[in-house]
Amino acid sequence: MKSSTLFAGRLVAALLSASALVPFVSAHAADLSGAKEKAEQVCAACHGKEGNAPVDPSYPRLAGQHQDYLRQALLDYRSDSRKNAIMGAQAKALTKKEVGDLAAYYASMPGQLVVRK
Repeated sequence: MKSSTLFAGRLVAALLSASALVPFVSAHAADLSGAKEKAEQVCAACHGKEGNAPVDPSYPRLAGQHQDYLRQALLDYRSDSRKNAIMGAQAKALTKKEVGDLAAYYASMPGQLVVRK
């Protein structure tokens, strides 16, 4: 009897812990194929075909970046809390779903980011 009570207690604790993570789970599954298409149509012109070959060294590599960072950066460009004329215009043309999808797409790509010492 004691082991079943202990099991039930652990089960409740595990469920409560898991439920705390629910707000961090995306409300929708990312459409990676749609994001790839959008990336090739729009983003590739400056950031390269797969987000690893920017046309200018001042443009960031997108592939391999953290999804939450990319999402927040695009949202900040959309709201003008992050300033860049080119990125502001590009981000404003995206829906919130496209922002999330693009962030997921680039985060899923192998990156070439390195730390130089």
